[in-house]
Amino acid sequence: MLTIKAPAKINWTLSVLDKRADGYHNIRSLMHCITLCDTLSFSPADTLELITGMELPPEQNLVFKAARSLQQFTGCTRGARIVLNKEIPWGAGLGGGSSDAASALRGLNTLWGLRLSEEELKMVGGTLGSDVPFFFDGPLALAEGRGEVLTPLAIEIPYTLLLVKPPVSVATAWAYGALSARRSSFAGRRELTNKGNSDNNIQLIYEALKVGDRTRLKALIRNDFEDEVIGRYPVIGALKGQLLACGAGLALMSGSGSTVFGLFENREQAVAASHQFAPYFCRVVETLTS
Repeated sequence: MLTIKAPAKINWTLSVLDKRADGYHNIRSLMHCITLCDTLSFSPADTLELITGMELPPEQNLVFKAARSLQQFTGCTRGARIVLNKEIPWGAGLGGGSSDAASALRGLNTLWGLRLSEEELKMVGGTLGSDVPFFFDGPLALAEGRGEVLTPLAIEIPYTLLLVKPPVSVATAWAYGALSARRSSFAGRRELTNKGNSDNNIQLIYEALKVGDRTRLKALIRNDFEDEVIGRYPVIGALKGQLLACGAGLALMSGSGSTVFGLFENREQAVAASHQFAPYFCRVVETLTS
């Protein structure tokens, strides 16, 4: 049996730029893998079978879709029994489904002896979701385009985070729609993130991460989705404030929400703060290093 870990991610910054001809938005984001992981196990089988405790029908799961896409791409007719154990919550802005899909492509490439390159796997993954290719280029990368244009970045310092997710899930499509509607009401141009500023901001964030400059990091992080999402789900804004009150050096919503992460000096402080967030989903994690 082959077992693979599928890590979650957070966004240190997320800028939504112009809308593309294909209906997607261009983005610029600094994405970082963390130690919260799902686990996928693979074994040979005559048919394709996905076992998971999720209520979602297997055929709608990105893991199953990844397997089917890989079969179609290669012409492989072999089956597999895939067991998915979930730790990453759904609808959380942590990339769990995308990471699962990337790990499924990796695992089946090995199980089926396909010998595809990572670039080929990323190409298949990109048809499944914008975040899937990132999980081949982590643990830290600049994501551009609709998320598929990636620049891997070296990182040697791990950071301790406290993740808190309230009992709401945010649909990414809704978040983009809400942000677009607000920008349209302002005639678009004024509200669009300036690409030049975004380029500079990400470089500064990366420089701060490399040297452990938490004060500088706090001044630079941003998420263009926050205002819209917090407007609909005020609990997310309240959690940001609570994390800061509990000693976090900074707090930010990840992706399109609903998870908020706080940065702490060490694991002991983060664990102590975590007791303030029951009964919400709450995990102390570290960012991964190169």
